[in-house]
Amino acid sequence: MRVSAKSDYALRALIEIASRDDARPVSAEELGRLQEIPHGFLQAILADMRRADIVVSQRGQSGGWRLARPAESVTIADVIRAVDGPLVSVYGLRPEAVSYNEKADGLQQVWIAARSALRDVFEKVTIASLAERSLPDEVTSRTADEDAWQPH
Repeated sequence: MRVSAKSDYALRALIEIASRDDARPVSAEELGRLQEIPHGFLQAILADMRRADIVVSQRGQSGGWRLARPAESVTIADVIRAVDGPLVSVYGLRPEAVSYNEKADGLQQVWIAARSALRDVFEKVTIASLAERSLPDEVTSRTADEDAWQPH
């Protein structure tokens, strides 16, 4: 899987918002500056997340962006789907919609299994757990294996 800049930037912006002690809205300019995200790109990402009901914007002098729902209820999977679409797609189709001839039909099961593995991590990690630097045990246990850190 390739993590896009959009997903990475979206997650970093949400962690910044969720890490705030005062829970006041944060301007896009400040989010971009603190997380080194280009302003125009960030505005488009925030708009995608607003459409997905992850963030809301508040106008005015004390305006900015804040979470639309508790950080505990927003997962990495929610964010990726909001800014990039499905977790796994095969030439633009969901894995269950792809068909192959009988010699290659095992590929569909591989794509479905890959999506399931991603869900095992991305649907368990919330913005709150990232902001609190407290990942679930089932995620940290995967990083305990030295092989997980090795490029292959």
